Amino acid sequence: MLAIGLAVRELSGANGGGTSGAGEVVTRPPATVRHCAAGEVDLGSPSVSYVVFLRTRAEVDRRPGGSRLSTLSPRSQSFAATNRRGVPTVVAALGELRTSDCRVSWYRVRLSGKPGVSGASEGYVRAAAVELAEVHTRVLVDLSSRRLTLYENGAPVLRAVAAVGAPGTPTPRGQFVVRERIRITDSGGVYGAAAIALSAFSKQLIHWPRGGPVAIHGTNDPGSIGKAVSHGCVRLDAGALQRVFEKVQIGTPVEIIE
Repeated sequence: MLAIGLAVRELSGANGGGTSGAGEVVTRPPATVRHCAAGEVDLGSPSVSYVVFLRTRAEVDRRPGGSRLSTLSPRSQSFAATNRRGVPTVVAALGELRTSDCRVSWYRVRLSGKPGVSGASEGYVRAAAVELAEVHTRVLVDLSSRRLTLYENGAPVLRAVAAVGAPGTPTPRGQFVVRERIRITDSGGVYGAAAIALSAFSKQLIHWPRGGPVAIHGTNDPGSIGKAVSHGCVRLDAGALQRVFEKVQIGTPVEIIE
């Protein structure tokens, strides 16, 4: 049973501190206490996904409070060589662990790999170490058909032909997120006007700068679109790249299938 306390308005005067001059007693409304079934709840739907940004350096456990799977820094290395001190670290949030009073104590997250390792591992990070955000876009890349589809609020809004990795340097398959958006001043270069860096890394190019990160970007070779010719990145023509770049946000999930 909840105890409802009375807050007495204290006024100076002949009536003292118990009531106002008219004998009024002022009460606070009872506090609303939320109750939840303690346990883990999945996050996300076809129209919305969730990601977490690191507030501070944090450990990712295999189970809440269990052995350590990985350690995440609040900033990650940029896709391109810049003067920036890295970019905010973002990972997909797949579920949240709630207490009986509805507080979130842990998030279940997907780690998209490290340089040279594609695929994903799942673990748990303390809620106090991260900030949760909603994402309403997602990208599907089909390597077999060499097509990219962009979804917004669950509905496809763009389908485009893409260039993908060559047989010796294939585009890694798996579930990743957009971790950086880069506008490029010289649009005549190999990346075109922009690059959308993913949390994916090439298995073959582990000795490349920054470990062989993979991105969706433009090209100065439009004849390559629709072919398997890249070092692992996904190339789009200028028009498709512009539309994708305008829509996607940091944390957008990107699924690459074959």
